[in-house]
Amino acid sequence: MYNNEHFSVTEEIFVKIAIIGLANAGKTTIFNALTGQNLETTIYATLNAEPHIGVVKVPDLRIDRLAEIYKPKKITYATVEYIDYIGLTKGDMEQNRKVFDLIKDADAIVHVVRGFDDETVMHPLESLDPRRDAETLELEMIFGDLELVDKRLQRMDEGVKRGKKPDETEKRVLLKCKETLEREKPLRDIDFSEEEEKSMRHLQFMSIKPEVIALNVSESDLNTEKAARQLAELQSFYQGIQVKVISLCGKIEMEIAQLSAAEARAFLDDLGIEEPALNKLIHVSYDLLGLISFLTCGEDEVRAWTIQKRTTAQKAAGKIHSDIERGFIRAEVVSFDDFVAQGGMSGARDKGQLRLEGKTYAVKDGDIINFRFNV
Repeated sequence: MYNNEHFSVTEEIFVKIAIIGLANAGKTTIFNALTGQNLETTIYATLNAEPHIGVVKVPDLRIDRLAEIYKPKKITYATVEYIDYIGLTKGDMEQNRKVFDLIKDADAIVHVVRGFDDETVMHPLESLDPRRDAETLELEMIFGDLELVDKRLQRMDEGVKRGKKPDETEKRVLLKCKETLEREKPLRDIDFSEEEEKSMRHLQFMSIKPEVIALNVSESDLNTEKAARQLAELQSFYQGIQVKVISLCGKIEMEIAQLSAAEARAFLDDLGIEEPALNKLIHVSYDLLGLISFLTCGEDEVRAWTIQKRTTAQKAAGKIHSDIERGFIRAEVVSFDDFVAQGGMSGARDKGQLRLEGKTYAVKDGDIINFRFNV
């Protein structure tokens, strides 16, 4: 059985998400709301600053419920690392490279689009137009990727002149990317084979990243026809399967983040909101990246473990410790819903819903697992 008294488990940042947008779209406000930090927000564009980094627990009602049952010594949620930086600037490739370097290391992007009117906060393009702003930023990433492709192809040609044989697979992929980017289409919208993905992984393209578009509206525009129209316009622009569009009010979300749990609940109830929009943003980000969580529970610890969808039981065991993966025998598995419906582990066992699964079992989101192993 897995017992964390015998294995030291290191805290892991599995997911890195970059928060980007044009200047004064509300990136730092949303970063503050996500992380509970209180960084200064400005009414002017910031051109020089250090990136801000914050680690956020992934909200999970299943972990909360298991913690109520087991009352463990330790509760560990899955985590996401968010990074906030300066805004991208239309047509300023030199300035934008600072942001591009940040995006390249991220697993996904949260692209904040301004949907609020505020005469005291300058707009870099001088008027409010969410679709235009979204398209502007998308093109900056596309042009950044195209510059990278052109430089890579140029180096290949120079290598050929020196007698160096080019990587033909990579060259074919680069030409495929070039053709797409020159049509001002992001790379996330086209299909790549497994071989092509492998050959281009080191290039760290930006427009291939999964993206959440967060339309940041004013409090007065929440749930209005104006916000619905802005959202529809953005959804019509983003047709790719690796993009999700949501709306929120960054200012309200930041206020909620500063409250105690009881105060936040009362505030949400007053607004008629079931949960903070940022919870949805986190879960949408997870879904776009193809991530799920399996759970382990006991008196020592209740914990969520982040894995890719379709991960096998043996590979999932390796998330806890390599010895458990190596000595894997069986996985005792019950879904969270069955666990709750049957009143706990013994009830699930009595009803035959606690199963023994082998190495190749594909772990499902919300599976509660106890690994049997021998080392």
